[in-house]
Amino acid sequence: MTLTTFARRSEATARPPVGDTSAPAAAPVKRRARDADGLAVASFVLGLVGLLVMNLLLGPAAIVMAIVALARSTTRRGRALLGLALGVADLVILAFLVTGNGVVAWNFGS
Repeated sequence: MTLTTFARRSEATARPPVGDTSAPAAAPVKRRARDADGLAVASFVLGLVGLLVMNLLLGPAAIVMAIVALARSTTRRGRALLGLALGVADLVILAFLVTGNGVVAWNFGS
């Protein structure tokens, strides 16, 4: 091992200076954006599934997740807005079911 190889290895494994906070600050920002993207996708999926089953639970859950994702500045803004719209549609369908049938249930027959 030569002296230059040793110097390169020590530079690669060296700790950042005490005043340098750029490296640790980047990691939480990426994680927060990834979490917000996950919330946007989850709100879309819950809103979509909520159109068919469990409107009462999945609709509000989709709305809350979409609002949180939008508040956290997700990169999947369109997906979060679709989740929000589908969550509202879940509640609208639920309102029609309750007024039409008098119960919170789907009725496909006579």
